[in-house]
Amino acid sequence: MSDLKAQILQQLVKDQIIKINPNQPFHFASGIQSPVYTDLRLTISNPSLRTNLAQALTELVQKKFPAVSVVGGVATAGIPQAALIADRLQLPLIYVRSKPKDHGTGKMIEGRVQLTDQVVLLDDLISTGGSVLRATQAVQQAGMNVLGVVSIFSYGFPDAHQNFTKAKTPFYPLLTYPELIKQATADQLLTTEEAQKLQRWHQNPWDWPLT
Repeated sequence: MSDLKAQILQQLVKDQIIKINPNQPFHFASGIQSPVYTDLRLTISNPSLRTNLAQALTELVQKKFPAVSVVGGVATAGIPQAALIADRLQLPLIYVRSKPKDHGTGKMIEGRVQLTDQVVLLDDLISTGGSVLRATQAVQQAGMNVLGVVSIFSYGFPDAHQNFTKAKTPFYPLLTYPELIKQATADQLLTTEEAQKLQRWHQNPWDWPLT
């Protein structure tokens, strides 16, 4: 893991943007009880963290998708991240709504884009990938090519891998759940036993309580 990624993880935990509690789970809408909770929308309020994320995400986009010609944000949490990256790369910015507008032209994609454009979509968090893949489909149906998806964080659930594979859409998260647990252990925020407990949960996120 790069020094920048480690610094970002430390900032996320310090600011309680990512919360880790191996003993008292957080409840997800899906029914999963998780020892980790993320609220990555809070990153936009921390200037130093925002700058580090913009740098790291821009480098990731450049490395994985050098042919990118348009950066797209998935509403709403992906929009500020996409804006920061588009600004650094001096590329056009678009964003994709979760559903078409119910008035006016009924657009789902906001911004100017050409049929020849190569789009990379940004989201903050990937659990199953459902919302960003719906955005991907909307861009494709409008006639543009989606090179792939980038996110700040991914839990790395098997469902997400299967969904992106089925959609034939490359996906690269900046940070992953295993990296988070490794960094938290190195920073002595978790004991070895707690880290092992969280790793077991990751293998079967429906299995709680853990023993």
